[in-house]
Amino acid sequence: MTREIIIAGAQMGPIARVDTRESVVARMTTLLEKAARMGAQLVVFPELALTTFFPRWFMAEQQEIDVFFETQMPNESTEPLFTRARSLGVAFTFGFAEKVTENGIVRRFNTSVLVNIQGEIVARYRKIHLPGHSEHEPWRAFQHLEKRYFEPGEGFFETTDLLGGHFSMAICNDRRWPETYREMALRGAEVATIGYNTPLHYAQAPEHDHLQSFHNHLCLQAGAYQNGLWVVGVGKTGVEEGCGLLGQSCIVAPTGEIVSMASTTGDEVIVAACDLDRCAEIRENIFNFAKNRRPEMYPLLSAV
Repeated sequence: MTREIIIAGAQMGPIARVDTRESVVARMTTLLEKAARMGAQLVVFPELALTTFFPRWFMAEQQEIDVFFETQMPNESTEPLFTRARSLGVAFTFGFAEKVTENGIVRRFNTSVLVNIQGEIVARYRKIHLPGHSEHEPWRAFQHLEKRYFEPGEGFFETTDLLGGHFSMAICNDRRWPETYREMALRGAEVATIGYNTPLHYAQAPEHDHLQSFHNHLCLQAGAYQNGLWVVGVGKTGVEEGCGLLGQSCIVAPTGEIVSMASTTGDEVIVAACDLDRCAEIRENIFNFAKNRRPEMYPLLSAV
């Protein structure tokens, strides 16, 4: 008997700056319903799924920036997605810009939530590895101001029990760091869900533009194999406000094999039957952390 979960990746096409939350949530709901018809028990949406990728613009006024942030989740705009998922008995995860007040201090994060089949938020993750820059750099074709608009999360890659498995979330740039997957695996995760918004053009090293897709799959596949994880990487794609975004959302088995991948640059659902017991193929036979890891030999990995 296997512990099989059917997981869907809900890739999204471009979202314009003028698009309303309601119109975006309607698209997400359509994808959720399609995934449910395909048997999905969990649907994974991209990073910052409710809006265009606003860090590509420099904005000096906080009031203008805050238009893209959510102060409550669920809220009036997103409640239809939660309600429909509850009626279908489908869990889901998605990313959004979060504005909260904690101990009298206003804080802003790039956040993902994991929602169970009852429509309840059971886990919240705030992006740790913020890429980009914090000051206006007008020489760029577009900005990447995550360091200006967000503060890094303080939590780790906590493991949450859902659908009979152990799940962890990460966001976009987190996927490039091997520590992300290792921390997840050491905490017992069997599935990593990772939403992203990745431009096809990299201003710092444009000679790498042709490698964006390769590098995306390289880190997802390596993280899966080296840690015995199912990895679900789901992006926003197409040309969004003049910026080309990487698609090719995929589901990767613990062996590092891509078992399902998007083939369009628009809204698309991919699905895979993920047998969580396959994690043991790697964790017990190839690496076996308890038996073969030598943490005393890697002291610099924990150095500040």
